[in-house]
Amino acid sequence: MSEQTVSRYKVVAFTYKILDEQGNALEQSGLPMEYIHGSANSQMFPQIEQALEGKKNGDEVSVTLSPEQAFGAHDPNLTFTDDLENVPTEYRYVGATPKFKNDMGEPMEMTVTSIEDGKLTFDANHPFAGKTITFIVTVNGLRDATEAELNAIGSEGDQGVVH
Repeated sequence: MSEQTVSRYKVVAFTYKILDEQGNALEQSGLPMEYIHGSANSQMFPQIEQALEGKKNGDEVSVTLSPEQAFGAHDPNLTFTDDLENVPTEYRYVGATPKFKNDMGEPMEMTVTSIEDGKLTFDANHPFAGKTITFIVTVNGLRDATEAELNAIGSEGDQGVVH
């Protein structure tokens, strides 16, 4: 029997690192995550899925994505500044991630990016917005999706993520 390779409807266990343009680690996974390869909404960037196609357990791929391909351009309209005294004390530090509702009542997570001169700045952009990033993805395991997993992606609009 030949070794399995990444192909449609294989469950792929993987770890990853996300690097900025200078090679600094922005994020990494310590434990393997899984997704069903080739399902309509696998929540993987298409370029990464394409790079993983045909890979085997232990293989690593490196994919660089522009802001437009990844998390989008930084939108200044999603940055807000307010007087520090108007902000609850539990959010008065850089890196805090309060959740608010927008004008339409939808949840919106923001990050406190600066506190200066009695003002606090919130940013609702993704932390990697505006950045060219490189994903380094390592295949940690492969298996056929079970019938239940295939049925679940079929009945949920082909969501494709295994939890």
